[in-house]
Amino acid sequence: MQKRSREAWARVLDAGVALLEEGGYEAFTIAAVCDRAQVAPRAIYARTDSKEALFLAVYEHGLDRVRADHSVFADAEHWRGLSPDRLVERAVRAVADIFGRHAALLRAVILISGAHPEIHRRGADYSAELGRLFTGVLLEVGEHMDHDDPEPAVRAAYTTVFSTLVVRVAYGPAITDAEADDDAFLASLSDMACRYLLRS
Repeated sequence: MQKRSREAWARVLDAGVALLEEGGYEAFTIAAVCDRAQVAPRAIYARTDSKEALFLAVYEHGLDRVRADHSVFADAEHWRGLSPDRLVERAVRAVADIFGRHAALLRAVILISGAHPEIHRRGADYSAELGRLFTGVLLEVGEHMDHDDPEPAVRAAYTTVFSTLVVRVAYGPAITDAEADDDAFLASLSDMACRYLLRS
């Protein structure tokens, strides 16, 4: 029975993520989650007492998937032997790749975060977490940066990259540059970070 209960809850969480990805917060109802997960409402209420609590559980489940992609920043081989400009470019693209792979979920939670203080708080925590990883990688070439104190500069570059990707994912490419395809957009974003951070 416990195994069946765990399996049902896993289906609920997966269903919740899928609904957010497909239809945003408006599509996220307990009835829709039950239908998608093929469970009775009691399977949800045995673990949580409201739609809000279910939404937060689904949010964390989805963010766990996103965080799994953070492993690239801990992979020393991925960064070994790169020139400073290539390392900055690769770090920017690593953040962009995370946004790209999880765009549907991130779009939904970004759009709701403006009206949902708890999601806003958790989103800020997530941004800071990813920022620490980004900063740790880039400080490996800190001596090549055109800043007396490279750490605040790297954090500023990260904030710009992260914020730009948030806007692009939430509102679509046309909101930032209707002419640029993804490759051109990422090339420009990486070039901006390199020009700001590195000595010429």
